[in-house]
Amino acid sequence: MINYTILQAVRVLGLSMLAFLVAFMITPLVMRFILKLKARKQIKSAIDAPVFNSLHKGKEGTPTMGGIIVWASVLGIALLLFVLSRLFGGFWGYLDFIDRAQTYLPLAAMLIAAVIGFIDDLFGVLKKGPKGGGLPMRYRLLIYFIFSLLGAYWFYYRLQWDVLNIPFIGNVTIGWWYIPIFIFILVASAFSANETDGLDGLAGGVMLFAFLALTVVCFALGRYDLAVLCGVIIGALLAFLWFNIYPARFFMGDTGSMSLGITIGVVSMLTNTTLLLPLFVPIFVLESTSVIMQLLSKKFRGKKIFLSTPIHHHFEALGWHETKVTMRFWIISVISVGLGLTIFFLNRFF
Repeated sequence: MINYTILQAVRVLGLSMLAFLVAFMITPLVMRFILKLKARKQIKSAIDAPVFNSLHKGKEGTPTMGGIIVWASVLGIALLLFVLSRLFGGFWGYLDFIDRAQTYLPLAAMLIAAVIGFIDDLFGVLKKGPKGGGLPMRYRLLIYFIFSLLGAYWFYYRLQWDVLNIPFIGNVTIGWWYIPIFIFILVASAFSANETDGLDGLAGGVMLFAFLALTVVCFALGRYDLAVLCGVIIGALLAFLWFNIYPARFFMGDTGSMSLGITIGVVSMLTNTTLLLPLFVPIFVLESTSVIMQLLSKKFRGKKIFLSTPIHHHFEALGWHETKVTMRFWIISVISVGLGLTIFFLNRFF
């Protein structure tokens, strides 16, 4: 008799590989769709962003919205297996990972955020919004806030969740404070993912390591359907990265970064690993903090701290090639994820 845990591990790995193949195969179709929309990257003018323009002018015209490959593969596989399991059961029921308690919320969050991000990308393609760059950041943050507020309402009032796990201390009931914490996590995840998506392979790699960590966490907690979902995202992300590493054939776009960023936030809340999230996505913290520091410094001191933000552009401006920045940020992510998982397991067993 095969051990149940081994069967679940095979399920996670098998569907991860399936997601890679599906995402890889649909890439030409997505590319044709993107090119038909004329969805190409617009680079800020030399007046608005002189450093950024000098570093990335050559990338103008590169197709964007490549994140469709990831979320379309994940949602497509989830829907297909759900239908097959209802029609035939058995083996298909074993593969199906749509579960009301575990994956309804992250799948819904991914879909809604993908649509919102797609609209934002489309605005950019049509050169709508400030300087033709899509939705203004304040509108994006407002959308993130409204979406996160709805999620917080569901978790707190419908699921009765008001507990936060503090490593080496345990679960602490925080009452209504759960709502602002939930909102902050989702808004920060979406905003930071968007800011990180600025170099070939950077955002995709950083989120790949984050989902690897969350897959391990979900599996250790016995939330196998959620682990499968994270595994499927990993497979799709690997296919995306095949084409996105330097020199990128296309960029992720807001439809990818927003959907995956928010999904990371939702899964962290579902697994009660909120306080470990900065270790699972350290580059998110680094990128968004640099942007906030730069804005505050320019407003109150009248001068910049960094040559350009997000901070990956600062290192480029110092003379680092973008592949060096990406690889070193990946290394930081691996080390940080390892530390985060170490704390997670020590917290469970001691």
